[in-house]
Amino acid sequence: MAQQKILVILGPTAVGKTELSLDIAEHFGAEIISADSMQVYRGMDIGTAKAGREERQRVVHHLLDVVEPDEPFNVADYVKLAEEVLENLKKQEKMPLLSGGTGLYIDALLKGFLFPDASADPSIRAKLEAQAKQDPQSIYRKLAEVDPPSAERLHPNDLRRIVRALEVFYRTGEPISALQRKQEAAKRPYNPLYIGLNRDRQELYTRVDLRVDQMIQAGLVGEVEQLLRVFPAQPTALQALGYKEIAFYLNGEMTLAEAIELLKRDTRRYAKRQISWFKRNKEIKWFNLTDTPAARVRQAICSLWETFTEEPS
Repeated sequence: MAQQKILVILGPTAVGKTELSLDIAEHFGAEIISADSMQVYRGMDIGTAKAGREERQRVVHHLLDVVEPDEPFNVADYVKLAEEVLENLKKQEKMPLLSGGTGLYIDALLKGFLFPDASADPSIRAKLEAQAKQDPQSIYRKLAEVDPPSAERLHPNDLRRIVRALEVFYRTGEPISALQRKQEAAKRPYNPLYIGLNRDRQELYTRVDLRVDQMIQAGLVGEVEQLLRVFPAQPTALQALGYKEIAFYLNGEMTLAEAIELLKRDTRRYAKRQISWFKRNKEIKWFNLTDTPAARVRQAICSLWETFTEEPS
C-alpha cells in the first residue's frame, strides 16, 4: 500500500512557520495539523501563539484545544489523534500539512520511534535520580509495577537504565518495552517531505523577544491570571513556557519586568534546543529566512511538494 505523503514544516519558535504554512495550505487546499505540545490545551492561546479565528477561517486546523489544562495528555495521545486526522484526510483526498516545533511529537508520529533521546525530560529525570539516591529499591519496584519486561531485563542496581525507563513511561504514558516492540513491529504508513525553517541566530532571538512583547500586549498576563483562577494548583500544562514565568509575577515572586525578561531568556534557550533536535534529522531540507525572502521560500517549497507528489511512494 502506498504511504501517505505529508508536507512537514518545522523549526524553532518565532521563526515564521505560521504564516508560511497558512499560505502554502491555502495554495494547495491543505489542512494544517498542529505539532505543538501546548496548543492542545484549551484556554492557553496567547502564550502558545495558537492560530486565531481569522487563521482558522483561512485554513482548517487540527489538534488545537483538545483537552483542558488539568487533563493528562502525552505523546501517545497525540499520535493516536493525529493518526485519526491523517486517515480522514486520506479518505477525503486532502493534503495534510503538519506544522509545529515539538520534535518529539513529529518524530513519534512520522518515524514511530522515541529513542534514545526523544523522551528526555530534565524535570522528571531529576526527580527520579533524587529518588534513586534516596531509595534505589523503590524505583526498581515502580519499574516492575509499570513495565515488568524492562524490570526483568534490568539489574536492580542498574539505576541509570531504570531511571531512563521510568522517565519514558512518565513522559509518554507507555512502557519503554511496549514502545520498543511497536518500533520493531511496524513501519509508519507515512512518507513525509520535511521542510525546516531557520534564521540567523541574532535575528531569531530578536524575533523571540518581539514575540514575547507582543504576547504581553495581547493580554498574556490576563490569560495566565484567568487560568490560575480556574486551576489554582497549577497543573503540568501551566508549568509550560510562557505560563510559569508570568505565574511567578502573579504569585508575587518577581516583578513583571523580571518575569518578562525571564520568559525571553527561557524562550531563546528553548529555540536553541529545538534547532539542536531538528538538526539530527538529515532528511530535512532547510531554508534560512534571513538569507531568502519568504516569498521565494514559499515558491521553492511548493515546487518541492509538486515534485515530491509526482514520485511514486
